[in-house]
Amino acid sequence: MKKAALEQSPVSYYADFVLYPAALLGGLAVLLVRAPALTWEMPLAAVIGFFAWSLVEYVLHRFVLHGPQPFKRWHLEHHDRPTALIGAPTLGSMALFVVIAYLPLYWVLGPWLALAATLGLAVGYFSYLVVHHGVHHWKARPGSWFAARKREHAIHHMPGIEGWYGVTTPFWDKVFSTQRRGRSGRPENG
Repeated sequence: MKKAALEQSPVSYYADFVLYPAALLGGLAVLLVRAPALTWEMPLAAVIGFFAWSLVEYVLHRFVLHGPQPFKRWHLEHHDRPTALIGAPTLGSMALFVVIAYLPLYWVLGPWLALAATLGLAVGYFSYLVVHHGVHHWKARPGSWFAARKREHAIHHMPGIEGWYGVTTPFWDKVFSTQRRGRSGRPENG
């Protein structure tokens, strides 16, 4: 039996960079045209969703991608071949946003605030997609924010390193002490 893997064709891999912006613009258009009234709560829900993404990213990376099988095996394949086109299928990740974010929020907040929060969360995810692709495929200007992201993600990919799970931000690694440096400036295990 063939093992499932997440390596994609270039067309499938780069679909994220087309379909997510289209879906985000479509969702924003629905919100602007169909919502009965745009209130201050909608942009606030979107901003909260955007910032919530960083915690979701950290938790998924630390406890799912470095946790149970088959996710750990799939993610280790990415660690072994960091420039390979490995990622979640676009339609699968979009379906998860509907099922895990929008629908529960719909029951709690109603359709419009749920849509705004889900759009914010999806903008955060799209930001992650761009940054994660970039840290593996683009050059960075020394001293830039992107160079720091690239350097810290490279540390995460070093054999034996547990930590440095944040891709778009080191914030949660600092909060949960999974971003550590020894006296020499080198990362410590743990």
